[in-house]
Amino acid sequence: MDCVPVLDEPLKKVLGGNTAKVMADHLDLHTVGDLLHHYPRRYAERGELTRLSDLPLDEHVTVVAQVADARVHTFNGGRGKRLEVTITDGSGRLQLVFFGKGIHKPRAELLPGSRAMFAGKVSVFNHKRQLAHPEFKPLSADSGADAVEAFANQLLPLYPACKQMESWQIQQAVDTVLGPAGHEEAALAGLVDPLPDALRQGRGLATLPEALARIHRPRTKADIAVARDRLKWDEAFVLQVALARRRRADAQLPAAPRKPVADGLLAAFDARLPFTLTEGQRQVSEEIFADLATDHPMHRLLQGEVGSGKTMVALRAMLGVVDAGGQAAMLAPTEVLAQQHHRSITEMMGELAAGGMLGGAEQGTKVVLLTGSMGAAARRQALLDLVTGEAGIVIGTHALIEDKVQFHDLGLVVVDEQHRFGVEQRDALRSKGKQPPHLLVMTATPIPRTVAMTVFGDLETSVLDQLPSGRSPIASHVVPAKDKPHFLARAWERVREEAAAGHQAYVVCPRIGDEEDDPSAAKTAKAAKEKSASPEDEAEKRPPLAVLDVAEKIAKGPLHGLRVEVLHGRMQPDAKDEAMRRFAAGDVDVLVATTVIEVGVDVPNATAMVIMDADRFGVSQLHQLRGRVGRGSAAGLCLLVTEMPEGSPARGRLGAVAATLDGFELSRIDLEQRREGDVLGQAQSGVRSSLRMLAVIDDEEVIVAAREEATAIVSADPELTGFPELRTALDALLDKEREEFLDKG
Repeated sequence: MDCVPVLDEPLKKVLGGNTAKVMADHLDLHTVGDLLHHYPRRYAERGELTRLSDLPLDEHVTVVAQVADARVHTFNGGRGKRLEVTITDGSGRLQLVFFGKGIHKPRAELLPGSRAMFAGKVSVFNHKRQLAHPEFKPLSADSGADAVEAFANQLLPLYPACKQMESWQIQQAVDTVLGPAGHEEAALAGLVDPLPDALRQGRGLATLPEALARIHRPRTKADIAVARDRLKWDEAFVLQVALARRRRADAQLPAAPRKPVADGLLAAFDARLPFTLTEGQRQVSEEIFADLATDHPMHRLLQGEVGSGKTMVALRAMLGVVDAGGQAAMLAPTEVLAQQHHRSITEMMGELAAGGMLGGAEQGTKVVLLTGSMGAAARRQALLDLVTGEAGIVIGTHALIEDKVQFHDLGLVVVDEQHRFGVEQRDALRSKGKQPPHLLVMTATPIPRTVAMTVFGDLETSVLDQLPSGRSPIASHVVPAKDKPHFLARAWERVREEAAAGHQAYVVCPRIGDEEDDPSAAKTAKAAKEKSASPEDEAEKRPPLAVLDVAEKIAKGPLHGLRVEVLHGRMQPDAKDEAMRRFAAGDVDVLVATTVIEVGVDVPNATAMVIMDADRFGVSQLHQLRGRVGRGSAAGLCLLVTEMPEGSPARGRLGAVAATLDGFELSRIDLEQRREGDVLGQAQSGVRSSLRMLAVIDDEEVIVAAREEATAIVSADPELTGFPELRTALDALLDKEREEFLDKG
C-alpha cells in the first residue's frame, strides 16, 4: 500500500461525509493520518471497572459500569417524565438522568444488572454528581458468549472525545482504517517512518506500523508502553530536527558585531549605578555581550522571576549596542508597559538619556517613546530621531512595526513578554535592520527546562533566578468569598491597614465593565439562572467582576474615605499614564485595574493586592500579577478572592499559587493542568499542536536525547538529503506556518 495516500487520504473517503464532518468540526481531524495520531487518552478493561468516585467535574468522560437501579419519575402533574438510572463500579455510584422522549431507549436497554459504557459531561445537581442525557452502549446485550469473552480480555481504548463524537464512535472509525484484527501492521506497512533506521534500532524502538497498531489495539499493557516510547520519539525528534535546522540557518546569517567601547555610554551608566548588579545579572550580561560580539545574530531567551532585574540586563545590552554605533529597539505589548519602561529607563540613565540636549551628558543618547496614540508632532520628531540615528534607544508598542518607521542602523531588538507577540510582528521589526539585528527575547513567565528546549529550542537560554537584595517576601492567601464572607470583609480591612501605614494597594478585576465590554455577559447570567447549576457552574456563568463596578462599590463601602482610582485598557493613553503617575507618586491609595498592570509596573510602595475572581486567571498570570507587590522594603500581601467551592479544580489552582513563590514550580503546575495542547500554542501558531504523546514535563530524557540526535544529523546533513522519509515527515508534521512559529516561540 502506498504510504502517502494512506496518511493524506481524506476521512470523507474512508468514513463517509457525515462522520468526517463531525470529526473535522469538533475534533480537528481531517485525514487518516490525523485519526491515527488521535491516540487513546487511557484504557479500561472489562474486568476492571472505572472508578466513579473521583470523576472530574465539567469534563467529558467515558465510564464502564453496571446498572444498579432504574426508575421513572413524573413531574408537572404527570405531564413530564424523568428516568433516573443509578450505576455503580464498586468504588462509587453515579446518577444518570434522561428527560422526555429521550427516556424510551435507555428505559428499554438499561435494566438493573446490565453493563454498559456511558459517556457525557459530569455535572452536579443537589450536591450529587450526575451525567445528564449521556450517550451509552450496552456491552453484552447484543454480544454472543464468544464475543463477550473476547472483549473481557481486551484493553478498551478511551479516546479524547466530545459531545458530538463519543469515544466508541472514534474507536469504530479507527477500526475501519486498521481493518480486521491481526492485520493492522499489514494495513499500515507502507507508512513513512521519520526515524532513521540506525537511530530506531540503536534505541530499540518499534517500527511505526507496529507502534500505531499497538496504541490503538493493545493486547497487553506492555504493548501500550512500547507504542508510547516509539511515538514520543517521533514527536520529540521531528520537532528537534526542525529546531536544529532553524538554529543552523540563523547561524549562517550575517550580523554586525556590536562590542561596547571601554569608556563609552555603558561604562558611564555602570559608574552611576547606586547598587551593584547581582551575580546572576553579571553572568547573564557576559553571555549576552559574548553573543553581541559575534558576526551572526544573537538569538537569546532571557527568562527570570518577576522582579529579578531583567530590564537592567536588557538596558545594559542596549547601551553596549549604542556604544558600538548601532540602535536598539524594545518592543512592549501594551502602552502602559511601554510608558513604564520609558520612564524607568530614562530615570535610571539620568543625564545619559538626554544626548544632544541641553544638560545632557557628552556620551549620552536620546531615548524616545513611540506608541500608536502619540500626538502628530511628537510622533514626527520620534520618527526623525530614529532615521537620523539621533535616538540610540526606542521603546514602543506595535507602532514600531509600521512601514513608515525607519532606523539609521538597528543593531538589537529586545522583545518584552514575547508570548504577547506573533512571529510576524517580531520579524517585521527585525527586518528593519540593514542586516539581521541581534535578538533578545525576555519573559517573566518561568519556563521549565524541557519546555524551553521544545518551544524555544532555537534560542540560547539565560535564566535570572536571583532576586535583587532589598526585595521583600509576599504572603499569599485564598479568600473564599462565598463560603466565608467574613474573609472578604477582613481582606478589605487589611487594605485599609496597609493604607493607614502609608502604603498602597492594587485591586485587580478580569473585566472593565462598561456597556461595550461584553454584550453576552447578561445573556450568560440569565442562562445560568434558568439552569439548575452546580456551585462551580454558578461561579463560572456569572459575568466576571468588573473594574468600574468594583471601584464604585468599594469606594462607597469597605474602602470609603480612601483615594480610589481606576486603570484599564480602554482609557485614553494620557489618562492611563496620568493614573499610573499619580499612583506611583503616592497620590492614590487603591488602584482598581485590569491586567494592564500585569507586567513591568514598578511601584515599591504598593504592598497589597486583592485579585477578584482570581479563578478566572491562569496560574502564571496570577504569579505575574502578584509580582507587582513586595517590590520595596515592606512585606507584600496578595489575596486571591474566589467564589469557587472547596475541592474544585479552580480552588486547587489558587491553593497552589498561594503555597509557593517559586515561578518555575508554578509553571510546571500550570503546564500539567493545561497539558501540552497549548505548548505550540494555537493562539500564536494558528494550528493545532503536534504534541499528542510527548509530555514536555515528564519526558525530559527523551527530549534531551532527541535534541542530541537531531543536532548531530542536521550538522552532518543540513538539507536531510540522506533522510527522505524524515523530510517527508517534517513537511507533514510541521507545516510552513508552524515551522515559522518555531522561529522564536
